[in-house]
Amino acid sequence: MQKTPSELAFFIPSGYSEKGTIINFGKKMTTEIVLVNDNDEIIGTSEKLEAHRKGLLHRAVSVFLIRKVDHVKEILIQKRALKKYHSGGLWSNSCCTHIMPGETIMGAAKRASLHELGVSPKLFLSAGFFRYYAEFDNEYTEHEIDHVVVGIADGLTLNPNPDEVDDHKWVNINYLWGRIEANPAEYTAWFKSALQQAAGHLY
Repeated sequence: MQKTPSELAFFIPSGYSEKGTIINFGKKMTTEIVLVNDNDEIIGTSEKLEAHRKGLLHRAVSVFLIRKVDHVKEILIQKRALKKYHSGGLWSNSCCTHIMPGETIMGAAKRASLHELGVSPKLFLSAGFFRYYAEFDNEYTEHEIDHVVVGIADGLTLNPNPDEVDDHKWVNINYLWGRIEANPAEYTAWFKSALQQAAGHLY
């Protein structure tokens, strides 16, 4: 199952502002996400938390922002806010999100970067995708086809959203691999697989 997404257009779904935040139009706020089959073909939608309670296969995107310092690439990692519905307090990739109806992979990557980190990289590169399944200590699961996107963040000033991010840091990839191997419980269930998928763009 190999595919290289070619969507380059940016799209902000209805109900979102240009900053990537949900707008309440007077109705109960829900988030619809895209469900897919084993071939990553869209088969419908579901309310986000319902999909995670039932373990429904859905499409997601994991973003890695990189910058170059003294000719060495660094990766931005974040510690997820404790209030998140799963994996709170764990370190992970720069940001991530689920794909909404009518939204492209690259559009979702831009939305997540704006909403979680307050930045808008000018260039995103596709690094393919992987599939994983994980169960958590609460009622939720992750069952995703996760598209990995690398964003060039040279010269950008971060403004992390405290509702999403408790901490962040720029790290060298070799240091990061060592930390993951030594302390895997500090990182999200998908992080190692996403990092492997992105590795070709990170050195």
